[in-house]
Amino acid sequence: MNGQKTTIEYDDRIVRMFMIASIFWGTIGMLVGVIVATQLNFWRANFDISWLTFGRLRPLHTNAVIFAFVGNMMFAGIYHSTQRLCKVRLASDFLSNLHFWGWQLIIVGAAITLPLGLTRSKEYAEMIWPLNLAVVVIWVVFAANFFWTLGKRNEKSLYVAIWFYVATIVTVAVLYIVNHLSIPTSLLHSYPVFGGVQDALVQWWYGHNAVAFFLTTPILGIMYYYLPKAAERPVYSYRLSVVHFWSLVFLYIWAGPHHLMHTALPHWLQSLGMVFSLMLWAPSWGGMLNGLLTLRGAWDKLRTDPVLKFLAAGVTFYGMSTFEGPLLAIKSVNALGHYTDWIIGHVHGGTLGWNGFMAAGMFYWLAPRLWNTKLHSVAMANMHFWLGLVGILLYVASMWVSGITQGLMLNGTTDGGTLLAYPNFLETLNSIRPLMGTRIIGGSLYLVGWCLLIWNIWKTVKSGSPVNGTVEVHVEEKDPSDKLTLVGTFLNAPVIYSTLVIVLGCTWAFGSDWVSLTSMIALFVTCIIAFIHLQVGEDNWAAWYDKLLINIFPFTVLVLLSVLIGGIVQIVPLVTVKQERILDDRIQVPYTPLELAGRDIYVREGCYTCHSQMIRPFVSEILRYGDYSRLGESIYDHPYQWGSKRTGPDLARVGGKYSDIWHYQHMADPRNLSPGSNMPRYPWLFKSNTDTAALPSKLRVQRILGVPYPAMTDGEIAALVDDQAEAIAANLASDVEIAPEREIIALIAYLQQLGQSEPATPGDLADTK
Repeated sequence: MNGQKTTIEYDDRIVRMFMIASIFWGTIGMLVGVIVATQLNFWRANFDISWLTFGRLRPLHTNAVIFAFVGNMMFAGIYHSTQRLCKVRLASDFLSNLHFWGWQLIIVGAAITLPLGLTRSKEYAEMIWPLNLAVVVIWVVFAANFFWTLGKRNEKSLYVAIWFYVATIVTVAVLYIVNHLSIPTSLLHSYPVFGGVQDALVQWWYGHNAVAFFLTTPILGIMYYYLPKAAERPVYSYRLSVVHFWSLVFLYIWAGPHHLMHTALPHWLQSLGMVFSLMLWAPSWGGMLNGLLTLRGAWDKLRTDPVLKFLAAGVTFYGMSTFEGPLLAIKSVNALGHYTDWIIGHVHGGTLGWNGFMAAGMFYWLAPRLWNTKLHSVAMANMHFWLGLVGILLYVASMWVSGITQGLMLNGTTDGGTLLAYPNFLETLNSIRPLMGTRIIGGSLYLVGWCLLIWNIWKTVKSGSPVNGTVEVHVEEKDPSDKLTLVGTFLNAPVIYSTLVIVLGCTWAFGSDWVSLTSMIALFVTCIIAFIHLQVGEDNWAAWYDKLLINIFPFTVLVLLSVLIGGIVQIVPLVTVKQERILDDRIQVPYTPLELAGRDIYVREGCYTCHSQMIRPFVSEILRYGDYSRLGESIYDHPYQWGSKRTGPDLARVGGKYSDIWHYQHMADPRNLSPGSNMPRYPWLFKSNTDTAALPSKLRVQRILGVPYPAMTDGEIAALVDDQAEAIAANLASDVEIAPEREIIALIAYLQQLGQSEPATPGDLADTK
């Protein structure tokens, strides 16, 4: 045998750094989560301080948990396991350190800017454009370090965990770049290139798959490495791992539109999102079962081993969340659950149960090995588990009951559907206050458990000393026959059959009558032939796949293509068509300069976190809010403001519903007009001046994006602002005296414009046939 033996010392210092960062930021994210949960039940917890309101802190909470807590945990797990699976040290210490410190600086930047109201208002994508650019740069650094390490590996074949890491890196890159395409108006502000329905679709293509490929696939890779290690058992089924990976990567990317059910999104996209969401049940539960069945013969260890407790419970919560997600994508269920706390319960079941427990299990397993000692207290780790489990169950169960209660009350009608059963929105809010209180208790218990982890890990670290793992490997010469050519990558039975199935499936779904029928027949015939071919030539299929796993570039290309197919079919048709061609019967009236400034204040204050601007075509919603929303009524919204939660009522048609003085008094103290409201007060809006100096730049970018503003000089813009602001101030003068330049004036102008549209011309109407 050619080659030589050498000893590899792994870079575990970077693993320790990411692990400590994850524990720290996880504490911050969970603490902010408890604070915002408290604010939803006790409005005084907003403290009348602008940077401490729910609308400012909620994006901080989500970004801290996703990118800071789970992100750092993911990097720790990937760097630790990849070195051992490849039997090689990370390719570059410099890139590893640049990755770590760059990521922490991004998190600090988000922690500063989001409470200041510097936001893009797109869920999980709120960070301002300079930070977005930094994320892309650091992600490229991470990818370069990872793939360089794979290129230097001393293990020929790629283990299943590596597959999921590859899918994470390439898919997150595509999703993040597309959804964050923006045109800056200043150093700290930008408008997304997509608007209205296009922005909504792209956002939830990203938002759903950020959950899939940032919070799920890398953690599945971690599961496939650490669960067998902790259980000292091999993965239950390699074949199931193959099916799990490729079906999950292909199907997940299609499911984003289920976040936009019953909205103005075209119905074919809604149906497509629902169908693919239901199909996700199979691979998701296949992965869960593969994880749990890996514990065969080791179930007795769960009684005493906290690591296995956390990992097994985490995988179970993964199964629960991936069952609930497709369930909520069913249109009838979505009609009940969307905009309610049920969605909040679903998200936190996955984040706290799946991500949080997998992180805890991994940290408890890693700490003794990274510091060459024993875990300080197994009993304390077990106590952490039970506190966390009870906390999750209290949280999720209360949100399930709260969400279903909200949905039933808000959708309820009487007298044959002619009257609302609960006409006052606050009736529903006050009925769920005890459940919102239970959420606070559940979240607090989870945080207390996490604090036990901090103490336990700290004492473990203090009792040991940092150590880097080592391994003796036999470095072999590469075999030229292992190389997979371009022809060998694509011209083989698995890829050809998969391509035929995808093409025929699309033509069946989107073709005309005879094309659809022919494609359906051809699809079934192809599946039968492929199955027979697999049974006859299974060894050849397996040999090709084994060879693919030796060649990282062809493998990565196939992963990327699997992901891109869904995006191309869903996203490209809608974002490339001229918006005026996809209208219903109404078209949005562009905002005046003052209204645009007011809209940016609305975005800054995070009003979208509690209020939607999308009335669904339900009797109850039309009775409560007005006529259902049309696609054309938001085409000039960059970013869109359809929202995903109704802690407060929908605002799509609030314009003209209330007087200027009503809005003025409502923003000063909502309880003066709406007793029982949990909305914070906004005293700073009455003291701060509207930033009109930024309007020329903002309007210039809006014109670039296609909003039909005429060319205006700075003086003309200022004159329009002054005229409208003075008119609103004069209208308020009989009740209050307020300077026209105050921010409250601009916000009132924006709120009074909501729902204003004009009939679309016949040439602009969409062909809905």
